[in-house]
Amino acid sequence: MRDEAVRRERRGILRDALAIGLTTGGYAISFGALGVTTGLSVLQTCLLSLLMFTGASQFALVGVLANGGSALSAAATAALVGSRNALYALRMAPLLAVRGMRRALSAHLVIDESTAMAVARDGDPPQGRFAFFATGLSIFACWNLGTLAGALGGQALGDPETYGLDVAATAAFVALLWPQARDRTTRAAALVAAAVALCVVPLLPTGAPVMVGALVAVAIALGRDRRRR
Repeated sequence: MRDEAVRRERRGILRDALAIGLTTGGYAISFGALGVTTGLSVLQTCLLSLLMFTGASQFALVGVLANGGSALSAAATAALVGSRNALYALRMAPLLAVRGMRRALSAHLVIDESTAMAVARDGDPPQGRFAFFATGLSIFACWNLGTLAGALGGQALGDPETYGLDVAATAAFVALLWPQARDRTTRAAALVAAAVALCVVPLLPTGAPVMVGALVAVAIALGRDRRRR
């Protein structure tokens, strides 16, 4: 009975992991198209998904580039947005209990969705690990396939301004992040960060305001965590 229950739960995990992978693959198509219309090649766009593999950071990077920011400010903004994955890794390390090369490969799959699926089964470590890898690998495959499809399609579109895609990267970035703000406090922090970023637009080089807004959001989050302690 126990073995059958485990198999049944794992089938459910696989269904959920595939559904999540296909959904995020749709975002990847958008990223692929935006990447090449921003000025990246198909290869560069695909390598970002293959090596960076964190959607919000990727959209942040192309958003800064699309608005004329430097490669340095784009990379810094992407790194700042992706820094939350380091916190996820601290949470996941005891559950996954992997070492050596497997640890490095597992770290590449530490994203919002894989972490959420694993943490939801925190009371059952084997199932938690299974959920983590099933979700991470499903998203990795769908994200990279979606990026390739979008990049090839975006290459055929030509000038991004013709279709209004010169501002689409920023819009897509906001659309991707907003659902993550599930409570009023988080959404208020996001709005404050956005307001600060808009205020410094006339004062800073292109691309820098996005980084400033991200820093404000991180500062608010850290302050909230300290108050909770």
